[in-house]
Amino acid sequence: MNAEQESVAQRLLDESVISRQQLAEVKAYRSLGIFSLHHELQMLLYASVLLFTAGAGILIYENIDTIGHTAILVLLLLLCAGSYYFCFKKSTGFHREEVDFDHPAYQYLVLLATILGTTFIGYWQYQYASFGSYHEVPTLLSAALAFASAYYFDNRSALTIGTTALAAAVGITATPQTVLDNDFLGHPALLFSGIILGILLVGWTEYSQRTALKKHFALVFLTFAQHLLGICCVAGLIEGFWPVYAIVLAAATFYFYKKSHAIDALSLFVFALVYAYIGWNILMFKAIDFIGLNFFSELLILAAPLYFIGSITLFVFAIKRFNKKNDDRLR
Repeated sequence: MNAEQESVAQRLLDESVISRQQLAEVKAYRSLGIFSLHHELQMLLYASVLLFTAGAGILIYENIDTIGHTAILVLLLLLCAGSYYFCFKKSTGFHREEVDFDHPAYQYLVLLATILGTTFIGYWQYQYASFGSYHEVPTLLSAALAFASAYYFDNRSALTIGTTALAAAVGITATPQTVLDNDFLGHPALLFSGIILGILLVGWTEYSQRTALKKHFALVFLTFAQHLLGICCVAGLIEGFWPVYAIVLAAATFYFYKKSHAIDALSLFVFALVYAYIGWNILMFKAIDFIGLNFFSELLILAAPLYFIGSITLFVFAIKRFNKKNDDRLR
């Protein structure tokens, strides 16, 4: 064992958490130098799914004239159906709490099935335009398929796909061109749509935690909600109705700050500070411009380095304090 592990093991012995015999067994096990390849194998499985779907897409694109659209759709449907068949065969069914397959490889089969299914829906709409100009319909169907896969098979990757598809559907419903261009500025309807979706995701998360419905999905939903609310509010601070966005951003910052401590999520804490900091600076420049302190411009330029250095110092201090507080709570 290294020095840190030795110190932890000795502290556990001093606190009577483990016996001397157990300490000796731990030291003997550590001396073998055994390490786990679990995460490495999972990463390779994840990469294999992505490479397979990307390779299939490139192969189809380069041979589209030879293969034909109908043959591609049939192939996608067969692969998707086959993947779901094995997933259902090995699944234990729907459970409100966290469950897993007997073998972790089937989680990546669920991911593959979800990607193939959403690709089939999108390709069908692109080729045959079954839903006409209502592009949000196939996107919502893709989201429904991904959410069903996520909740039935308890798969976070499928949940991420479903949430992304849902956000895309909201964007397409508001203004399709702005979604394609990733341009939020000048489109209040899209900003409000993003804020509403973020609030709905927060509401669903709170409902799920109170009813014990896949509570471990909370971080995925909250991450999407935080970025939706943060980006839309920051972009909205430049618009004419900036006080509304400022209020929403302040409320979101407070909520995610408290939630990050409640579920011990450092990512939520960090981005709560980041979005709040960006919003604060935008409002500060607005106030300076409104009051007319332009004659202090030279002083502000000189003070800017100190301001940013101080901000970075406080940011690092806040993260250390967050980690220390949660470590003390776990003890």
